[in-house]
Amino acid sequence: MRVPETEPGLTYVVVVNHEEQYSIWPAGRACPAGWTETGFSGLKDACLAHIAAVWTDMRPRSLRLAMEQADVVARAA
Repeated sequence: MRVPETEPGLTYVVVVNHEEQYSIWPAGRACPAGWTETGFSGLKDACLAHIAAVWTDMRPRSLRLAMEQADVVARAA
């Protein structure tokens, strides 16, 4: 997702998609299709720091689930 041109002091919201991938989006603009606001907002650096703190596993949700399922199957064998 490409964030529109930035301006100094612009407030952003942290957004997340169905794969639990995070990004930032300018506050006050409609959230892009497929993305949901997380409730965190602030200046760009604060939003990026928040994402760094909460998005500790960069794998998409579908991949994490598939790998967990494969692990369960392997342990059962």
